[in-house]
Amino acid sequence: MFRGANNINLDAKGRLAIPVKYRDMLSEHCNGEMVVTIDTDERALLIYPRPEWEDLERKVQSLSSFNPATRRVQRLLIGYATDTTLDGSGRILISPPLREYAQLDKKTIMLGQSNKLELWAEEIWMERQEEWLSDSDLALPPELENLSL
Repeated sequence: MFRGANNINLDAKGRLAIPVKYRDMLSEHCNGEMVVTIDTDERALLIYPRPEWEDLERKVQSLSSFNPATRRVQRLLIGYATDTTLDGSGRILISPPLREYAQLDKKTIMLGQSNKLELWAEEIWMERQEEWLSDSDLALPPELENLSL
């Protein structure tokens, strides 16, 4: 559903214009209703169409809260989850706590990740991308070893 990298400017009020290529899909699929939350492993945001978010939320909530790692993910992922809707100009509002967490300023990168979008501060994305590309010691997990690209 979502593919590609897009450079997008965040305005002073925290509004972000969703790329045109995604707007029709979002309007049809979820009536423009989305949920924005944090990535629990990176200083980035995750933007889900509402139906995908609701499936994920049910799965996360069904996990045992007695496991400290699970509880951490529940608190962060669900705790930061914020509803948003495309406005008439195809923009969504990113709340101040979410902008602060991801260290978002004006310049951002939006990455399509199939069922969701990731939103990164451009500077953080460039640093992380460089780290990933230069890490020759990164071992592939077993499930990717037989994948052919």
